[in-house]
Amino acid sequence: MNKKQKIRAGIIFGVAFIILLAGSVITGLVKNGHSEEIQVVMRDAVLHETFKVNLFGLIDVNPGLISAFCVTIIFLVFCLIVRIFVIPKFKKIPGKFQMFLEQMVDLFSNMGKGNSPHAYKFVSAYIFAAGAYICISTIFELFGIQVMTTAGVSVALPAPLSDINGAVCMGCLSYLVIMGGGIAKNGIKGLGKTLKEFSLPISMSFRLFGAMLSGALVTELVYHATVMSYGVPVIVGVLFTLLHALIQAYVLTTLVSTYFGEVTEQTVKVPKEKKAKKQKKAKVA
Repeated sequence: MNKKQKIRAGIIFGVAFIILLAGSVITGLVKNGHSEEIQVVMRDAVLHETFKVNLFGLIDVNPGLISAFCVTIIFLVFCLIVRIFVIPKFKKIPGKFQMFLEQMVDLFSNMGKGNSPHAYKFVSAYIFAAGAYICISTIFELFGIQVMTTAGVSVALPAPLSDINGAVCMGCLSYLVIMGGGIAKNGIKGLGKTLKEFSLPISMSFRLFGAMLSGALVTELVYHATVMSYGVPVIVGVLFTLLHALIQAYVLTTLVSTYFGEVTEQTVKVPKEKKAKKQKKAKVA
């Protein structure tokens, strides 16, 4: 950057800072007519007692379930379009989108091979799907799609995994995948190895839920702070959402592939004669 570009960047940064500072001061001077307490917001984020959505006139459900349905439909439609219209047109010299898909496949395939070399094909496919779902479902809340609740209040659809039910489902599904791999490769021994880690679904579930809830808590705290309630919450919300999407996807896929590799590892029995020979060699040495 030359001097002129540095001066322009400094001016732009200064103007932006002054605007944000003025907006924060004005926001603090203006008295709002009604604002929810942060305790009420966080309690409803966990328990969903107040804001519920009517599902096809049948039952009242949490907004997170509507988000899960939307994300699943979007994910399946996207995969179907890619499989029908994009993959058959792949070229030897890949374009940007083809290169991106190939790099993602290689990333999760290498993760599966590295952590579970004995049976990596299935677990690689699963962690690819689980990681993509976590990323997409977390970023989904940034779109701010509004729905009308049974209380007559419009709310934005949250991330599906910010609902404790969605996080528990993801954790239990991952645990069942690990258990299925252990049974398929080692039978009863694989089942025993999986049952030893009985706390795994709980830890994975609450790790996901806690990360999403902490992001919501930080964002709400920033919104309720008068000095930071203008412009800053947007930046904080986007950064926390993107970080959670990447970090939680990486953590869960790593845990699943690692434990899957442990329960699918086959122990090779050494014959007694070979053991005796090895012991003799060791004594001679």
